[in-house]
Amino acid sequence: MTHYEEKVYHEMYSWKVRVSRPPTTGSKLAKGVQHKMNDLIPEKVHQIITLSIEKMVKAVLFGSTYTTSGRREEGSLQLREAYVKRVAKHYRNVAMVEGAITGAGGILMGFADFPAFLAIKIKLLFEIATIYGYDIKNYKERLFMLYLFKMAFSSRLKQQEILEYLVHWQRHSQTLPDDLAHFDWRDFQLEYRDYIDLAKMAQLIPFVGAAVGIVANKQLTQKLVRTAMNGYRLRYFSSLE
Repeated sequence: MTHYEEKVYHEMYSWKVRVSRPPTTGSKLAKGVQHKMNDLIPEKVHQIITLSIEKMVKAVLFGSTYTTSGRREEGSLQLREAYVKRVAKHYRNVAMVEGAITGAGGILMGFADFPAFLAIKIKLLFEIATIYGYDIKNYKERLFMLYLFKMAFSSRLKQQEILEYLVHWQRHSQTLPDDLAHFDWRDFQLEYRDYIDLAKMAQLIPFVGAAVGIVANKQLTQKLVRTAMNGYRLRYFSSLE
């Protein structure tokens, strides 16, 4: 391996170790409270939210195909990740502006933040995938992106479950269903909503919403980038074995 590959391999390994650690007491308590709150929400509401998120994600997944540049066919890992970092910086800035605008608008604009920020994050994943050289027209590559998204915004236990899929992606991808209708959208929306609620609830508060929106969107975007880079590093180093 090159010096750069050795460096990022150790970064990836440290990331795997952090994800594999047991959840903290605080995160367990927070997750327990959120489970109880979800139990209080009528089933019909859960169904509506699940369907809404499913339609939003599918719309962005299929729409972004036509607005994302073609995949990078050649280039070292170091060069590819230099491009990833540049693209990530652009999307982070876009997300911060979006968070400031919707945060300053109060509750109604705060609700508008949900689909807008979702679209920014999915589009960012498309860009990252093409830079690493993957064909985003491939259905299973889109599922891989959904796993990355879910891992970035899920509880520690759920992250550990998804990590196993990512580590053994070549084998796991052979067992996947043939279309997105079979993806577990209910679990996806619950994990994502619970995670985002903790970070974004204060964005709905008047006067401080803009500042919260900037900070929250910046941190959440950076977390997605770290997760995506390490996810694709797993596949890269697996291909070298």
